[in-house]
Amino acid sequence: MSGMFDRWLGGQASVAVPPQPQPPAVGLQLWLDDNGQVQRVSGSLRTRLAAPAHPTAHVRDYLHRHSWLVIEGPPADWQGQALDLDFHAEHGATLHTRGWLQRQADGWLLQLFDIGDLLRKHEHDGQCSITGHLATELSRSLRDCGEERLRQTATEQLQRLAEHWQAGSLRLMLLGETGWSTYACCNDWPWVDDERLRHWLQPLPAQARQVAADFPLLQSSSAGLPLLLLPYSQGHCVQAWLLCAGCPATPEAAELLSQALIEPLLSRLRQQHVLQRSQQLEGLQRQLGAGWWAWPLQGPLHLDPLMANRLGLPCQPSVEQWLARLHPADREAARMALEQVREGAELNLSLRLQDSDCLGSPSWVHWVGQLAGHQVQGFLLDISALKAQELQAGAARARLENLIASSPAVIYVQRYGEGALRSEFYSASLTPLLGWARDSEPAHHPGQAVHPDDRQLWLERTRTLLRDGHVRSRYRLRNHLGGYHWILDEARLLRDDLGQPQEVVGLWLDVSEATEAAERVRQSEERYRILVEDSPAMICRYRPDLELLFANRPLAEQLECSTGQLCGMNLGQWLSDNQRTAFLQRLAALTPEQPLGSAEICLQLPGHRNAWWVWAERGLFDEQGRLQEVQAVARDNTEVRHSQRQLLQGAKMATLGELTTGLLHEINQPLSVMRLATVNALKRLENGAADAGYLSDKLQRIAAQVERTACLVDHMRTYGRRSEAEGRAFDPWQAVEGAVALLAEGLRGKGVAVRIEPPAARSQVVGHQDQLEQVIINLIVNARDALLERKVATPGIRIGQAFDGARLYLQVEDNAGGIDPRLIERIFEPFFTTKPSGAGTGLGLSVSHRIVEAMGGTMDVHNQADGACFVVCLPTYSAS
Repeated sequence: MSGMFDRWLGGQASVAVPPQPQPPAVGLQLWLDDNGQVQRVSGSLRTRLAAPAHPTAHVRDYLHRHSWLVIEGPPADWQGQALDLDFHAEHGATLHTRGWLQRQADGWLLQLFDIGDLLRKHEHDGQCSITGHLATELSRSLRDCGEERLRQTATEQLQRLAEHWQAGSLRLMLLGETGWSTYACCNDWPWVDDERLRHWLQPLPAQARQVAADFPLLQSSSAGLPLLLLPYSQGHCVQAWLLCAGCPATPEAAELLSQALIEPLLSRLRQQHVLQRSQQLEGLQRQLGAGWWAWPLQGPLHLDPLMANRLGLPCQPSVEQWLARLHPADREAARMALEQVREGAELNLSLRLQDSDCLGSPSWVHWVGQLAGHQVQGFLLDISALKAQELQAGAARARLENLIASSPAVIYVQRYGEGALRSEFYSASLTPLLGWARDSEPAHHPGQAVHPDDRQLWLERTRTLLRDGHVRSRYRLRNHLGGYHWILDEARLLRDDLGQPQEVVGLWLDVSEATEAAERVRQSEERYRILVEDSPAMICRYRPDLELLFANRPLAEQLECSTGQLCGMNLGQWLSDNQRTAFLQRLAALTPEQPLGSAEICLQLPGHRNAWWVWAERGLFDEQGRLQEVQAVARDNTEVRHSQRQLLQGAKMATLGELTTGLLHEINQPLSVMRLATVNALKRLENGAADAGYLSDKLQRIAAQVERTACLVDHMRTYGRRSEAEGRAFDPWQAVEGAVALLAEGLRGKGVAVRIEPPAARSQVVGHQDQLEQVIINLIVNARDALLERKVATPGIRIGQAFDGARLYLQVEDNAGGIDPRLIERIFEPFFTTKPSGAGTGLGLSVSHRIVEAMGGTMDVHNQADGACFVVCLPTYSAS
């Protein structure tokens, strides 16, 4: 076989094979070997190919990777197929080709042609179809949506357009009455704010363009995105701008879509504007009662439906129907006016329309029209309200004229001329008032009838009137009988257009009675002012917040101020906190039914001195019952207070004197204990048998007795001190304990047993603790004296306290047999005593009773089975 093959080849080699003709070098030709290696490249498109990386390149090295699937395997496998291959071109571009593979000699020829134009045309046709469909959808969406969703739909379509263009953001700006403003926007806008865009868009030319470098305002803030401006024009005016961040592929398609979006939107907005204006016009016509009418010179009239409904007429009434609705007095004038308007005359009438039943009052309309072409056009205006006002004004004018004629005041008019005022008119009330006739000499020259003492006022009145244009004065005029009347003169000067005086219109009112009454009131006020200022009592007026409105001289002297300085000052600055609180609470308790109040107040006057005033006040209320101000009268009670305090102090010192013997025994007992302890300690030290424990015990006993003596002496010092000016809250049981501490040893020495029953719960009262302690001491001492005088076998005193929530009760009982019932009523009288002569002053219970009353409480006594029981009742103190 090998030999036969060789002979065949040899035979073949001997046969002459004609060479194949070379194909023309058109398009792109790649000569390949059997493995697909490129031998050479020819054709007119070879210059557009990018050079491969290897000198001996495979055909795949010239192609984009997605084209490798078309040429899989050796070239022999590609034969008979239409090959669409994309080649790498210069500058990163792509060369789109289509061709075939054919055998050439010992290799292959890949013949290709450029189909880029065909692909672009196909793509353009598809894009145009998509753009046209999208434009139709945009227009239909905006035309079909409701008015309330128009802006929202525009925003949604902008979003749809941005997605189609793959743009970063879109903004639609419309031209309104105030300039450019943003109507809709989608996505975040990377450029400057609207206010700067409004001024920037105004001078731009009306064609689509991209922002160039000569607009740094937008370029500087666009974050590197290109900006396309798409205008929408009507005539020569730009009505809208569509700003696109990130330009679409073709400005032509962008303009088409922008017009498809903007044109129906502006149409809808114009419809809305026209509808709003129409509604506003209809509303205005409805408010004014106006409407149009027309008449084609023949046939019926044409009325505005609203006006026809308002007048109760058909929309196309005949001329006779229209005239029948008019008032009979106006029909002839209306008929003549229609005849004249045919000839070109203007129609301008005010007519009365009567109801169909002719029962109600007629309504007025203003009928206006003129010939325009072949028909009469005009409007009807309801002027019923104006006519009603005219009637009211006429009635008011008549009433005013009647009022002027019957008024007790004199209305006059003076004409200005040659620098003087001359009387020109007087109302009919001149004669009843002054007895002057209108043409009399005093009426022409009223200055001659002025009282001699008031002529300067008359001259000043005239000068002020000519200078200021108005005046109000009071003077006396002489009547026809020679008497004088006080006249209140109010006048006003009227000027012309140049500001020159023309005439004076004035009013004379007889105020003789009011003037004389005012003079009497002034004299009365002067007398009362002198009475208040010279009164020894302190008188003042103040607001509910204690701000002084008035104070007389005695009050100012007490406070070391002048009466002028006191006005505006606060009365509370001379009161302590407790006194001020009590003062305000007392004012709050005043009512229109109970406007009076009184109390004794303590003030801290200049110089660190205290004063007690008896204060009586009356509240003044408004119509709603609110307290407006308070009038008060005060009397100085300081001397009486000082006398009472001296009396209390004297009674206290008397009680202290009575306690002296017992107190000396109290002090002598601890001194004896200390003396005995000291002697025993010294003896132990002399014998040398003293020990530390023994001496410590003795010294502690001495220290305890010294402490007991010191407490006793300190309590005596506190008790003997004068009471403070103002009371304060304290525990009353402490006063009981203090009194018992002073008297316990003396009572024990006399064999009197004291039983103290401490309360389960403590409470507080307001007052002076030392004074309450004085009351308890007086009650205990009186009980002791009664027990010793009657020589009771087992004398005893019980002290207890009870509490019912609002009041507190202190009880001091004894078993001395009680008080004679005939003497109980006099037991609290001053200087009354049942003790032997020289044994008592009779002031103890009287002073005690006064102390308890000053604390707001009561003191009572009654007999029990074994003896007398004194009860001190005090109001408890609450912080609220």
